[in-house]
Amino acid sequence: MLVTIAAILLVLWFLGLVTGATINGFIHILLVIAIVMVLIRLIQGRNPIA
Repeated sequence: MLVTIAAILLVLWFLGLVTGATINGFIHILLVIAIVMVLIRLIQGRNPIA
């Protein structure tokens, strides 16, 4: 589930970079949130992929 969300955010982030239409940096904020979620799961010792 988390990988799917991260993949979708990564694609949207890339599209935002290519088109230049990043709705006030919203996509970048979502990407940062996804990365933080993965890091928190790693720190807690859970599997970040599942």
